[in-house]
Amino acid sequence: MKSDFYNLQAFKKGRNSLNEIELELLGDVKGKKVLHLQCHFGQDTISLGRIGAEVTGVDFSDTAINEARKLATELNSNAKFVCCDIYDLPNHLNDSFDIVFTSYGTYGWLPDLNKWAAVINQYLKPGGIFVMADFHPVVWIFDDKIEKLAYSYFKSEPIIEETTGTYADKDADLHITSVGWNHSLSEILTPLLNNGLVLKSFQEFDYSPYNCFQNMVEVGSNRFKFSGLGSAIPIVFAIKAEKKL
Repeated sequence: MKSDFYNLQAFKKGRNSLNEIELELLGDVKGKKVLHLQCHFGQDTISLGRIGAEVTGVDFSDTAINEARKLATELNSNAKFVCCDIYDLPNHLNDSFDIVFTSYGTYGWLPDLNKWAAVINQYLKPGGIFVMADFHPVVWIFDDKIEKLAYSYFKSEPIIEETTGTYADKDADLHITSVGWNHSLSEILTPLLNNGLVLKSFQEFDYSPYNCFQNMVEVGSNRFKFSGLGSAIPIVFAIKAEKKL
């Protein structure tokens, strides 16, 4: 939270943390009920509230949710937060929403995207929309320096990594063991389609709105690409889907 990456002081002064990609897909959220899955410490959740949504954020980190609640209180935000594994959300939240939203660094922590899509379907009202913006699966098949192929594009075994630092502060004195899963685009889209959603929009982008990988260069305001690769690979994708009436 103290990192330059999150720029919390600017956020407290009113900066909206949402990006152009997801804002365009979300549209006007004034008066809409929004469920934000894997919300971390709540910047995007609170940002949704700032632009008029009635918003609930969910994350399984008790530390993150405690900080989100403190931040919401400090900023007089109407955002609510639930701490649980999103697979277990039906045991913690009884409600329905106009929009379900998730973004950046989400699906790779989930082993079963069929269960994920079922949760999305359960919480969407008929005619409600699901909006997702995240890093493209192609990015995750490369090594950390985006120099050579290192992992399978398709899900196989869990990927267990030992790393130092974090995406928010690459020089942080932290030593982390992480467990994640690669999922192809078909592994992301098919469960949504099988759980009552109709795809309305699918986009791919050759830039990231965040400087969160190694060897990135800034090519525009809040636009970063991998050094030497130009537009050779997609870096972000975005989905808008609607629950059938």
